[in-house]
Amino acid sequence: MDGAVKRAEYLRISAPSLGEEEIVELLDAIRSGWVTTGPKVQVLQRALADYLGVEHVRCLSSCSAGLSLALRTAGIGAGDEVLVPTMTFVACANAVEHLGARPVFVDCEPESGLIDLAHAEALMSERTAAIMPVHLAGHPLDMDALNALRDRHGIAVIEDAAHAIGAAWGGRRIGAHGNPASFSFHASKNMTTFEGGALALHDAATDERVGRLSLHGLSSSAWSRHDSTEPAGYEVVEPGYKLGMHDVAAAVGIHQLARLDGWIERRRAIAATYDERLADLPLELPPPVPPGARHAHHLYMVRVRADAPLGRGALVAALHEARIGTSIHFTPIHTFEYYARRSGLRPEDLPVALDRSRRVLSLPLHPSMTEHDVDDVAVAVGEALG
Repeated sequence: MDGAVKRAEYLRISAPSLGEEEIVELLDAIRSGWVTTGPKVQVLQRALADYLGVEHVRCLSSCSAGLSLALRTAGIGAGDEVLVPTMTFVACANAVEHLGARPVFVDCEPESGLIDLAHAEALMSERTAAIMPVHLAGHPLDMDALNALRDRHGIAVIEDAAHAIGAAWGGRRIGAHGNPASFSFHASKNMTTFEGGALALHDAATDERVGRLSLHGLSSSAWSRHDSTEPAGYEVVEPGYKLGMHDVAAAVGIHQLARLDGWIERRRAIAATYDERLADLPLELPPPVPPGARHAHHLYMVRVRADAPLGRGALVAALHEARIGTSIHFTPIHTFEYYARRSGLRPEDLPVALDRSRRVLSLPLHPSMTEHDVDDVAVAVGEALG
């Protein structure tokens, strides 16, 4: 492709925004001598709880850790089935498998890619114990419909909110709708702690148990014991894991959270520009945000139409030649070798997800993008698609 766009610097699909405040706080954590789970984690947990509008938050090593602990505290185990969207990252299914339960894969809605709740309900059996919806790309799921399904069938809901910190439905942030919700702070997400995540919870007993399970099952942490005048000691009532966040990561997250809403607004503006600039091209653009909802705009996903002059692979190659990064979100989980064998599903058994996976493409979207960067993407896509 000999197009007008040929950037000197490669434009990544995502990039963390790190400022002087994060560096100062990080150095403070290092210089304090307390770099494991300690006071910075406590500060971030309280700030997240206030931001989300929930009573309890546990900062953890990853969003996947939060999903695993939420499933375990919900009593999910061998013999249970958990409804999982196939159109998402494999971590959801892995968390179910690790507990000995069975993921049951659900097709997606054609426009948004979100889990199809009608299909989920049709797949329910006497073994269905939970559903794990994903707020894909930061687009909030209809929480009224989800919680109605939960209440009709008496099942647990574990929200995968890896993409959705800052998203909202019906005036309340995702995480504040009565279900455990797990967030990701990976370097590619809307805010970062380099690696890490958090689990929003709604009762003190579950919060306390998650705290124990994330620290080998110990009844008290090193931080809670460090200034005690009593002999150091703890109890173990059930075996746990090592899944806590450390203070160096939390130090970064404290200041990331403070700037999150501004970054989401910048992401919204970039997405709006894409909507305008790409509207006349043979692409299916993201659906509009429902009234009363707030999109976190973690990803900007388009789908190449069948009448486009080139396919998705050729478009990826053209943008790469223009030095513009892209990604595919996602390969349906039920098409991976392990899960195809375990589920007995053929790729075409979940046709909406299969079609989407063959045509979907994510374009660069992060707050450090300049207007020139956004223009480069729009022009390069337009050149490729004519």
